[in-house]
Amino acid sequence: MMKKPFLAAALMAMLVTGTACAQEYLMRPGDELNIVVTQQQDLGNTQTNQTPFVVRPDGNVSFPLVGEIHAEGMTVSQFTQTLQQGLSRYIVDPDVSVNLTKLGRMRVYVFGEVKKPGAVELEKSHTVMDAIGAAQGFTRDTAKKKIFLIHQDQPKSLIPINLNNMLKTGDMSQNYVMREGDILYLTKNHRIDFARDIAPIFSSIYMITEAKDNMDN
Repeated sequence: MMKKPFLAAALMAMLVTGTACAQEYLMRPGDELNIVVTQQQDLGNTQTNQTPFVVRPDGNVSFPLVGEIHAEGMTVSQFTQTLQQGLSRYIVDPDVSVNLTKLGRMRVYVFGEVKKPGAVELEKSHTVMDAIGAAQGFTRDTAKKKIFLIHQDQPKSLIPINLNNMLKTGDMSQNYVMREGDILYLTKNHRIDFARDIAPIFSSIYMITEAKDNMDN
């Protein structure tokens, strides 16, 4: 049985490398896929058509004969099975191969008592621990018993997280999966004031996003 000091050290290493506990990857927007159907190769990627299938911002992938598949949140094996089921209406025992060729990135924000506050981009795994690791870890002054996750579509609903408990016990039940645009706030004194601490952050993020959208148009 692993002793607590060793477990805490292992979890600290996760923060440094930006990786969380091993878990099967869940597909997300921006992921690029190579799909081959053995019996009818013109349906998928071929040697002459290398254009990848992409998980769109709405989470869907469009595939010939099958139509729209909501791939976001699926594992590659689940997506493959769904594709096989859809193609089985037209092909007997379809042999389908799906490979991720490029991972979509997620942008979240980490503020407060971290070594590098601001926007971070996450690949493959998108948990609270990944975000803290991408911000180069917490500082000495972090109140680890109470940090907060704020979903961008619910800015006034603060989700408390006991980071100290994760580090000491290895209980990852609060290592929540983050969404695009979420904010993670590490407090210094266990207290957080929405008007003082969070509202200005949301305002600045909105202005940055709006400016970027205007530049892209």
